[in-house]
Amino acid sequence: MKKYTFILLALAFIAIVKPAKAQTSKTEFTGAVPKLAHYDALYTLNSGDDTKIRTIFRSISHAMEDPRLKGKLKVELIVFSDGVAAFMKNSPYEAQWKELLDKGVILAQCNNTIVARNIKPTDLFPFVSLVPSGNGEIILRQYEGWAVVNL
Repeated sequence: MKKYTFILLALAFIAIVKPAKAQTSKTEFTGAVPKLAHYDALYTLNSGDDTKIRTIFRSISHAMEDPRLKGKLKVELIVFSDGVAAFMKNSPYEAQWKELLDKGVILAQCNNTIVARNIKPTDLFPFVSLVPSGNGEIILRQYEGWAVVNL
């Protein structure tokens, strides 16, 4: 009889206790929360490929329009190596560069690249700034705490 009583009590306990079920409520992930008043990002371009250049335009614009960063983001684009093609006056990108410039983006070209390729500074769009070296710019900005974005 004790055996049956124990089994009945065990079954009653199981019936009364709420069955465990898988977690059904999802916590919605909304991404990182901005905690600073200001952010700095350095984008790099070392390719003359049209797809990569257009990706840079979109990526910078999207970052600047992100509601978490809007009005808090300073952006610099450093161009070196084959990327110099994008800043040449004969390239089709002048309007896009001016749009980024109007949004406050710093457009910088590696001077080592133009020297090595015998390019005159006057062959570049006049709104492009020169820095001594692309690698130096990346190193210095990273040590200043800038996020470095390589696409």
